[in-house]
Amino acid sequence: MLDLPATQPDRMVKLVEGILTKGSRTRPISVHDQLADVGLTSIDMVSLMLAVEAEFDVSIPPSDITPENFRSIASIGTMLSRLTGRA
Repeated sequence: MLDLPATQPDRMVKLVEGILTKGSRTRPISVHDQLADVGLTSIDMVSLMLAVEAEFDVSIPPSDITPENFRSIASIGTMLSRLTGRA
């Protein structure tokens, strides 16, 4: 279960939607959608990682840059909670 401030998942949804919009792909998404299934490419995932670092003022260690941690907004939230000590 996500242990995040209420606005954090909403902020991540906006980041993903912004990346999808840049690629002319629009679709409503939820925190549990598989990001590859909503149209994010590997290049988009790199953009998302950088956006998450900037938005949440966190540095994601190379060991945490894994498909599992970037599978969905929920999995990114779980990783952020762990990295920020909120897990």
